[in-house]
Amino acid sequence: MPVYGVVMEVERKFLISAPPGLDATEADEIEQGYLAIGSEGEVRVRRRGDRLLLTAKRGSGLSREEAEVELDRESFDELWRLTEGRRLRKRRHVLQRDGLKFEVDVYRGDLEGLMVAEIEFPSEEEANAFDPPGWLGDEVTGDHRYLNETLATTGAPAGRFRSH
Repeated sequence: MPVYGVVMEVERKFLISAPPGLDATEADEIEQGYLAIGSEGEVRVRRRGDRLLLTAKRGSGLSREEAEVELDRESFDELWRLTEGRRLRKRRHVLQRDGLKFEVDVYRGDLEGLMVAEIEFPSEEEANAFDPPGWLGDEVTGDHRYLNETLATTGAPAGRFRSH
């Protein structure tokens, strides 16, 4: 099983109500379930297209450590059953704008109507200097209510699906 190493992830997250041009973007269906969730981080399994991954994240807010391991089908299936009651589904669209990659997640199932955009940056300095385009709504970076693990276990905050 390939291990992709520990990387520092620097990203900001925003609510959105009407992202531009999703129909013309590459997109993947994602299902993810949580094996462990705590104040220090999370461990999840994810199916993204044909890729099956185990991911561990540590930290919170703007910068977090992340490590991924590719799983075979049997290992994924065994771990997936342990995530019952802590799962979510979404369609992820990837937009390239101004030299940055915007990952727009359109949630499915109980979270239908919720859309967020995550933008990864090479450094905290670049993240802090980012001037969000007008189609991004309220910033929810570090807001526990909008962490995927919270959405998978308790659902979306009441009345907060739209940012405008």
